Amino acid sequence: MYKIYKFSFFILILSLSYSCSEETIDETGFGTVTGRVVEAVTFEPIENARVSSNPNTSAVFTDEDGYFTIENVPTGDYAFEARKDGFIAKFEAGTVLKDLETELVFELEPIEEINQSPTVPELLTPLDNAENLSLSINLTWQSTDPEDDELTYKITLRNDITNEIIVYEEITSNSFTLTDLNYSTKYFWQVSVSDGINPEVNSLTQSFRTLEFPNARYLFTRKIADNNVIFTADDSGNELQITSDATNSFRPRKNIPANKIAFLRTTGGQAHIYTMNPDGSDVFKVTAGIPAAGFNLDYYNFSWKSNGSQLIYSNFDKLYKINVDGSGLELIFQTPNGKLISECDWSIDSSIIALKVNNLYGYETEVYVINSNGIIVENVISGTMGAISGLHLSVTNNKLVFTRDVTGFESFDYRQLDSRIFQYDFLTDTATEVNVQKPAGFNDLEVRYSPNEAELLFVSTSNDGISARNIFKCSIGITGSRLQLFDNGIMPDWK
Repeated sequence: MYKIYKFSFFILILSLSYSCSEETIDETGFGTVTGRVVEAVTFEPIENARVSSNPNTSAVFTDEDGYFTIENVPTGDYAFEARKDGFIAKFEAGTVLKDLETELVFELEPIEEINQSPTVPELLTPLDNAENLSLSINLTWQSTDPEDDELTYKITLRNDITNEIIVYEEITSNSFTLTDLNYSTKYFWQVSVSDGINPEVNSLTQSFRTLEFPNARYLFTRKIADNNVIFTADDSGNELQITSDATNSFRPRKNIPANKIAFLRTTGGQAHIYTMNPDGSDVFKVTAGIPAAGFNLDYYNFSWKSNGSQLIYSNFDKLYKINVDGSGLELIFQTPNGKLISECDWSIDSSIIALKVNNLYGYETEVYVINSNGIIVENVISGTMGAISGLHLSVTNNKLVFTRDVTGFESFDYRQLDSRIFQYDFLTDTATEVNVQKPAGFNDLEVRYSPNEAELLFVSTSNDGISARNIFKCSIGITGSRLQLFDNGIMPDWK
């Protein structure tokens, strides 16, 4: 408000100055200016207020009743000012006439003390970018208020993986304990302070990272809204989301020597291979010019080289090898009949690769093995109707597990009616069903050997084509060992 009065006075002075420059004061005559200075709201008199004029005459002060008199003022137009500490100065225009009295009244408004905002909160602990913090963290900060107003605080916490934002409000101390945080997660936090009078004042944003998820031997994919999201889990069933539900990320495959997880992510209508740390950090895009492609990405698989230096993947009828840093892309095989390569699995000793090929609709499936020179050395399956998927070689290269719909049913939506787990023995050239106590009306899919190959990990779902898919494990040859591990999960891996 003070600034507005100053501006108004500035305009007034310019106006009067211009007027005074045009009209000369009659110096042969004098008048008297009288008046009173009072408070604007209460009209209480203001004592000892200074009253002056422009053009300048003498300055006077008001008496105890707020009155003043300026005598012997040359005739002419003036701007009179009344001023007193603690009040906003007031200006009144007046014309002094010869031998007459000009009366003015000044109503001064008190200057209200401007309440200042609190200081910007300074985040003290944890330090910015702190790592390996526990799942219970005490946040501390400091902020002061010039008028010692009562302060309240608000904490805004964002999970970097899920982008979930939690707000904690009405905090009256300068510390707060966060509990039940997630493992292997980066959090961003900000403190806002309010004195109840001024707008909130926000701190800078800082971050911290929690402890790594322990014993995370399982990986799987789960659908959240419209995207696939990758989770890691332990033997006790504890889960941790490690990719954001803002991206479509799926088919995780972990490599122990590299301590990396490779996975697929769709961007711009194409699927590419990425790698990340086991906690979801340090995401790197491996493939670039040639994307991963097959008849259906839901039934697509790629594979690590066992030492973690390379990956193999397919683009329709071609199989490529690429270094994990994205260099050295090399075509190593092309199907002789134009069929599409949907799955591949690289043996532990890197001597052979198992391939599943099929037509554009996923059928007319062939499963065979090629050597490091791209030569077919073993035919596992050919001339079989129905869906086949889930290739995984044993450590010794003696066996290969996969799933097959024994009904031979084929449809436009790739629906399966009775998919079972089979194990192919390279020594006897025979495929035998593995009894995992599959209930009637269900499909067992996406099978993987356990790390010790004593158990199998797989997906099971009703054959109605719409029910949820869940992840199970079963000990080979042990009746009653079928056990559900995770709800609503697909594309499992176990290291």
